[in-house]
Amino acid sequence: MLKYRVLIALLLLPLLAAAVWFDTPLPWLTIMVAVWGGLAVLEFYKIVRHSGSGYGAVPFTVFGISMTVVFIFSPHLDYPYLLPILLTITIIIPPIGMILRRNKESAFLSWVWTLAGILYIGWLLSHYISLRELEMGREWVFYALLVTFATDTFAYFVGRAWGRHQLAPDISPKKTIEGTVGGLVGAAGISVLAVWLFGLPVNYGIAVLLGIVVSIFGQIGDLFESLFKRNMVVKDSGNSLPGHGGFLDRIDSILFTGAIVYYYVVLFVN
Repeated sequence: MLKYRVLIALLLLPLLAAAVWFDTPLPWLTIMVAVWGGLAVLEFYKIVRHSGSGYGAVPFTVFGISMTVVFIFSPHLDYPYLLPILLTITIIIPPIGMILRRNKESAFLSWVWTLAGILYIGWLLSHYISLRELEMGREWVFYALLVTFATDTFAYFVGRAWGRHQLAPDISPKKTIEGTVGGLVGAAGISVLAVWLFGLPVNYGIAVLLGIVVSIFGQIGDLFESLFKRNMVVKDSGNSLPGHGGFLDRIDSILFTGAIVYYYVVLFVN
């Protein structure tokens, strides 16, 4: 399946780069992230709904997709109380529907899974849009993506070549400690390269540390989605992308790293 992975990547990466770079006449990154996020949360809810491990939970799929998209677009709206309003809507609207449902079994679990999809995918992805809106936001988004992709790439190839010791056999048996270390080293190197290439206001020592931190959270995000799929007894989130699985499978690593880079820039750079 490696050739399919490479082919899909070669098709999608130029589109992603263009979406990050250009922001007129439309916010292309926001549109791309919203479409991808909506499809990813749809996969998330399908897995929960059709898996016996969901214990009969029936998430509010339409509401969840809608709120995911709203969260992703929300950084474009300059209103100080927008985030608490969105969180409040996310929490209080599903219970109304659950009270009105004829079948009230597993109602609380349905509520929890509905919230989980919105926050896990919609809220976390919105950090990329917030990051893009900052000074040098275009460069910072590229940085976050490059370091995360470097982690995945180096971990994959180092793990295949030298991996001997399993990292988390009860979650993802194919991941190895050697691959993890390779991902950390590769991320640190790409972090320094990206800082130099984009002229980011970070010294090279901090670039190495930031790259390692981003890599750690990228790999945690990957393991977390693997844990979710294992709990739900599925191999992939979908089969829409040959060689890659589903839409959620392709963003599991970047879900956490966008937030990490955003808060680093807000707290220590801007």
